[in-house]
Amino acid sequence: MTEPLEVPPGAEALELLAGGRLEVVGRLTAASNATFYATVAGGGAEAACVYKPVSGERPLWDFPDGTLAGREVAAFAVSEALGWGVVPPTVHRDGPFGEGMVQLWVDGDPEVELVALSRRADHGGLRRMAVFDAVINNSDRKIGHLLPAPGGHLYGCDHGVSFAEEYKLRTVLWQWQGEPLTGEALDGLARLAERMAGGPLAEELAARLTEPERYALRRRVELLLEHRVHPYPSPAWPSVPWPPV
Repeated sequence: MTEPLEVPPGAEALELLAGGRLEVVGRLTAASNATFYATVAGGGAEAACVYKPVSGERPLWDFPDGTLAGREVAAFAVSEALGWGVVPPTVHRDGPFGEGMVQLWVDGDPEVELVALSRRADHGGLRRMAVFDAVINNSDRKIGHLLPAPGGHLYGCDHGVSFAEEYKLRTVLWQWQGEPLTGEALDGLARLAERMAGGPLAEELAARLTEPERYALRRRVELLLEHRVHPYPSPAWPSVPWPPV
């Protein structure tokens, strides 16, 4: 296998992920659902990626079967609408084990200690991540789901258990609870609210989420804009995933 070329995030990466030749290299055994390290190649470009087929999703009591890959794609769409690039380029496509989610692989910066990073309150990317998680109602933001790329940009991964109707925010990023949202956050939320009203984002979300889930998403954004503070943990739901790493 040739060494995957670095593909910049954006339209080129999405085109490659959606239309390139997908080849499974190996399985990521630490994942709870079938998750594969793969390469995607086409048009003279090649990149590493993660492939999660719907056929390998483990049934969950609180999420409809066969919907986790679509939720990962919806999370990318929301990230792009916010304008923050929180989620690596992600598409829904066919693959060697059937349809599923394919996401550009991000090599984390080995110089960044993730536990220490997750506790920081002065990191803009981490604070954007906390707002993003509140928007998508992420029920599994572990420390290991933080991907600090070389150069400083912070990505997040594993957003399959998101967008539930009920408030299920479960994360290691509670250091801003009750604090005012930044101007950047409010601008991004306003932009997201506008784009959810119609157009490509609304169509993408309609293809991935149920109508009640989309309504709950809109309400979360509205409440964040109304109260203008980071949310608090729910007293009726575990606030930190286990294990947290």
